[in-house]
Amino acid sequence: MSNIVSRLKEYLDSKGISVSAFEKSVGMSNASFGKCLKNGGAIGTDKLENILYKYSDIDLHWLLTGEGDMLNNNEKQVSFDLSVGTPYYDVDFFGGFSEIINDQTRLPACNIVVPGLERATVWCNVTGHSMEPRINHGDIIALRECTIQDIQYGETYAVVLDTIRTIKILRRGSSPSTLLYVPVNKSGYDDQEFDISRIIKIFEVVGSISKFF
Repeated sequence: MSNIVSRLKEYLDSKGISVSAFEKSVGMSNASFGKCLKNGGAIGTDKLENILYKYSDIDLHWLLTGEGDMLNNNEKQVSFDLSVGTPYYDVDFFGGFSEIINDQTRLPACNIVVPGLERATVWCNVTGHSMEPRINHGDIIALRECTIQDIQYGETYAVVLDTIRTIKILRRGSSPSTLLYVPVNKSGYDDQEFDISRIIKIFEVVGSISKFF
């Protein structure tokens, strides 16, 4: 039996939900989930998304791995309903200075719900160590797009320049036309200065959390 299927059955039993009622609620054909239980079948990704949308209290990590609690604590959630939460894009912002190799994806992989970070308009990945321990390699960051005029010097921003995508503390540059990009981790990472005209987009870093999905 698929571990995911068996864990779903465990969830249904804990909630007192019958197999037939479950099938109907997530758009599965009659007895299809029962056959998966009996024959050790698997559930398709499209059906899994429907299940997580309908039964949003299932903890995704538990469902996939069996680790942790069956029910989420409503603090961090993945939502496949794009009207709920903030879009997560599987795009890397670099803690160091790295050239943009490609544009990656333009479509969100899912939405993320984290109470207290509702100001964010997008979530992305972090790669690199220059902002540790404030922001760690592998974290995801909550961003809100802003303008050059919104910059509060000494705060952390994610910046897309013409050839670089980076996260740094921003300070005044040596001239009015430049900004200084300052890492937190000074071991192996230096300040760098770039002309403001190179900025394509800039985001305020609203917060960061360890990736949970």
